[in-house]
Amino acid sequence: MITFFDEIKVSTTKPIEFIDITDDVTSIIKNSKVSTGYAIIFSQHTTGAIRISEFESSLMTDLAAFFEKLAPESGNYLHNTTNVDNRRNAHSHLQSILLNSSETVPIKDGKLMLGKWQKIFFIEVDGSRTERKITIEVVGNER
Repeated sequence: MITFFDEIKVSTTKPIEFIDITDDVTSIIKNSKVSTGYAIIFSQHTTGAIRISEFESSLMTDLAAFFEKLAPESGNYLHNTTNVDNRRNAHSHLQSILLNSSETVPIKDGKLMLGKWQKIFFIEVDGSRTERKITIEVVGNER
């Protein structure tokens, strides 16, 4: 059994943004030489998440509106009174707590076992950010 680590870096330009990273993860799986096993895709940020879903533009618009309704930026939040990094981002933390920081995907025959419409994406809820890091750990049997 082998373990392989790699990292994806993305930058974001919008307060809420959905970035399809499926091709990047697929490339890492190929480089890992794992035939059968699993991949863990992990966001290293408290206001960024990893999710698997259909990656369709109107659905992404609906999701952004849904997050804004649940925790609007205009809310009166205690976290915004603390000065961590000069960002008033309590709404971002509240939105991201509903999401996952990681996903685990099985690998078979060297390929991710995703469904026909499934994509892996990074969700930004505190953009824009110049660099977001996503760690990929691949574990399994070597080809």
